[in-house]
Amino acid sequence: MTKALYRVAFILYIAVSVVGFASPAKADESNKLTYFTFSAPVELPGNKVLPAGTYAFKLLDSAGDRNIVQIFNKDLTMLYATVVTIPDYRPQPHDKTIIKFSETSPGGPEAIKEWFYPGDNYGQEFVYPKQRAVQLAAAANEPVPAMAVESTDLTTAPIVAVTPQQEELPVTQAIQTAPPAAAVQTQPAPDPAPMAETEQLPKTGSSVPLIALLGAASLGIAFILKRFIS
Repeated sequence: MTKALYRVAFILYIAVSVVGFASPAKADESNKLTYFTFSAPVELPGNKVLPAGTYAFKLLDSAGDRNIVQIFNKDLTMLYATVVTIPDYRPQPHDKTIIKFSETSPGGPEAIKEWFYPGDNYGQEFVYPKQRAVQLAAAANEPVPAMAVESTDLTTAPIVAVTPQQEELPVTQAIQTAPPAAAVQTQPAPDPAPMAETEQLPKTGSSVPLIALLGAASLGIAFILKRFIS
């Protein structure tokens, strides 16, 4: 089988895996609480593997500006993992939960890549330790978000994007985390507003002619009155 056919077959396999491995049971708008039932093991960041079973995914109410996902058992009584994610944007939201997996080595568990809550444009893309991110980027031939250094503080640990060539790039440069910037259209300047009726017009001449005219009119009136009286 050629490499191209192998990749097509693998993509189809992943599509089937998304449908067969994960079936959300219910969800909660406040923290995106969602229940997944996996029929095969799945990989999480930090070299953690969840056996087949039902798990609860939800967002941690973090004071930071990052989305941190917690994975519990279905009763929410046992915490299996706390992982940091980055915003993952898609132009068209879906009315169902979407979960995607990264391409991994044959025979290994599927590595969770993205999780979208129903109706959301923004999802969560899972951030892997740098060494594992390098492997996933090479296998999938696409950038993978990675923890630049090991840290226990998920809210401040630096995050980069690792390329298949093992380059480190800013996340926003390699992965679409927000809508594309709209092109700024140049608008013509508006015409000046017409002058209001109450606005005072500028003076165009001296007031001396007006005074002379009033004086002449006064003399004329005095002359007429004198004729009628005499």
